[in-house]
Amino acid sequence: MDKYQILLTNDDGIQSPGLWAAAEALSDIGYVTVAAPREQASGMGRSMPSTSDGIIQPQKLMVRGREWTVYAVGGSPAQAVLHGMLEIMPQPPDLVVSGINYGENVASGITISGTVGAALEAAGMGLRALAVSLETPIEHFLTHSSGVDFSTAAWFTAYFARLLLEKSLPADVDLLKVDVPSDASRQTPWQITRVARQHYFMPIAPVRTSWDQPGRVTYRMEEHLDPTPDSDVHVLRVKRLVSVTPLSLDMTSRVDFTQLDANLRG
Repeated sequence: MDKYQILLTNDDGIQSPGLWAAAEALSDIGYVTVAAPREQASGMGRSMPSTSDGIIQPQKLMVRGREWTVYAVGGSPAQAVLHGMLEIMPQPPDLVVSGINYGENVASGITISGTVGAALEAAGMGLRALAVSLETPIEHFLTHSSGVDFSTAAWFTAYFARLLLEKSLPADVDLLKVDVPSDASRQTPWQITRVARQHYFMPIAPVRTSWDQPGRVTYRMEEHLDPTPDSDVHVLRVKRLVSVTPLSLDMTSRVDFTQLDANLRG
């Protein structure tokens, strides 16, 4: 059979070492087309900014002695996925991978994540999708720091990519979100998890004396972790296992419609 066609993106931008660790690992499985935002695009979720220019710039990058042709896209991670499948690739990809992200994407804030957002966009187009993030110290977020070892996360990226390509997922599982502990090895077990119902990154107000001054809301890590044994936060942070969360595009509340209807009308 022909080689699998894999579209790879990353919200940390086209120069991200996490992107290139994933590209190298996935190249053992199939042909990898890299289309990623030309700028840092963390926190964009699944957004489609009207201000994006959509310019596609082919670039040549050397990765571990090998030259790659890649595509820097003027847009969000989700837009990079669309440009990749609609304009860059000659045929639809068999799989879309987003990552490897600097920092875990867990709990109720995952819709903020550009890593998850890109995978959601791919899933919305009917494609198999995988979002991979690596737990890192918060000081490495929004960087291209060389102080982060992506080798284990890259191994798990390829591992789950193979599973998605070779196996079918149950109905209502539209993509997989994988979060790898910073101290994981290839032998670290993985566990199916659910999204924790907690705020994981707590917002911090800007320090300024006037609203006329520039100010950006920052964040800190929540100290109290969800104790639910199968939550993505507990499995990653407490059990120190690889968290594998099945996500659905159906965001409808799992509620008894009859009961809700009665509550609203009563």
